[in-house]
Amino acid sequence: MKPSFLPFLFLLIALSITGCYRMRSSNGGGQKSILSETRKINPADIELPAGYKAEVVAADFTFPTDVAFDEAGNVYVIEAGYSYGEEFLEPKLIQVSPDGKKTTIATGTLNGPWTGVTFYNESFYIAEGGQREGGRILQVAKDGTINPLLQNLPSFGDHHTNGPAIGPDGKLYFGIGTATNAGVVGPDNYDMGWLKRNPAFHDIPCQDITLAGHNFTSTAPDTKSKKVTGPYLPYGTPAETGQVIPGALPCSGAVMRVSTDGGAMELVAWGFRNPFGLAFAPDGSLFVTDNGYDVRGSRPVWGVGDYLWQVQQGQWYGWPDFAGGLAMNGDRFKAPGEAAPKPVLAGHPGTPPRPAASLGVHSSSNGLDFSTAASFGHTGEAFIAQFGDMAPNVGKVMAPVGFKVVRVNPANGVVTDFAINKGDKNAPASALKSGGLERPVSVKFSPDGTALYIVDFGVMRLTDDKTIPQKNSGVIWKITRTVR
Repeated sequence: MKPSFLPFLFLLIALSITGCYRMRSSNGGGQKSILSETRKINPADIELPAGYKAEVVAADFTFPTDVAFDEAGNVYVIEAGYSYGEEFLEPKLIQVSPDGKKTTIATGTLNGPWTGVTFYNESFYIAEGGQREGGRILQVAKDGTINPLLQNLPSFGDHHTNGPAIGPDGKLYFGIGTATNAGVVGPDNYDMGWLKRNPAFHDIPCQDITLAGHNFTSTAPDTKSKKVTGPYLPYGTPAETGQVIPGALPCSGAVMRVSTDGGAMELVAWGFRNPFGLAFAPDGSLFVTDNGYDVRGSRPVWGVGDYLWQVQQGQWYGWPDFAGGLAMNGDRFKAPGEAAPKPVLAGHPGTPPRPAASLGVHSSSNGLDFSTAASFGHTGEAFIAQFGDMAPNVGKVMAPVGFKVVRVNPANGVVTDFAINKGDKNAPASALKSGGLERPVSVKFSPDGTALYIVDFGVMRLTDDKTIPQKNSGVIWKITRTVR
């Protein structure tokens, strides 16, 4: 379904009435008028701590997911090229000039989404989700030449190849999400599209695991036949008690690393569900945001938040039998009307730690970055973009969750709102009929640390059976400190 657009004349009339489209240019100059045919845009509708202000850098992106800066501080944005609802477009790397002008630097294939980008040693590194041909890490020159650094990553499923981030060792770190919600392929994966394209795909452990023998019965949406499926196995393949599933690299639900020149991948840690955002703290520690379980599929899990993890080499973080360090061995994670999720592994690769911070249930806590400049404030704290809940698609929520940027003290796990819409909190601007944040998906600090850039994916309408993202509604915001 395509979004409807207001006639231009009507739009101008509406702008003259609301006055919501006058905002500062991205270089701090005088006022300018920014028009958007798809959404209201008004920085004044974003509530910030005293002494901070919001501006718009550029608008009218289609599914933007991340921002990066070259050695001169120029701003670049990636558009995903794929979105909820199985809409495939060409992903793009776009340079944004100080006056908001956009120049396309590189265009990808229909193998999106492009989920993250970083710049290092004269090259951009982009994580490509791989819905059709498998995940990839792309090295992109400033002239737009694309070189696949890694290919054939197992990212055909629910979650994608994410990141990337450059570590203190100069290596490229990235995440690979799981194929499924909770370890078992089911009708929900058919509804999401990928099971039709890849009926044999399933989760892959990073080392050998032994199954407990639990199976899950579902009805195949296409044939209406009954399917019995075990964890880490293709749809319709039952598990046996004591069955060993061989580990392999690359694998599902893992953080990995590779040289920026390519070569063999190395496993950093695993047992994540969807390690989306990766960032290094000022002390060199790696942190990752992890999207928690949904209440869907053959093994629904109730009430699980998203997490911020400090990543330790070789650690297993608990998926699919733990949530936030807590075992699924009782009714704690039992969804109403469903059986309590049982552990599907006969033994576990280790004892998972507790997260550095627990974030909102279904908040979709995604991209993150750390403040490093005293002039911005909150040095050493993590800033996290919360995309917002996808209810009813992921299960019911008591009230809207997310749609904001939070900051987290990783030393004590305290989470504090930083940028949030005014009025009724925790709701997208379109629901509030305001011009603030819709779906923050990523945050990045400028190279000097004085400005926080927020990538706002754009307007997304949800129905009981459809997710309808709106093209040309993405915005790049910038937050700076005015009083120190």
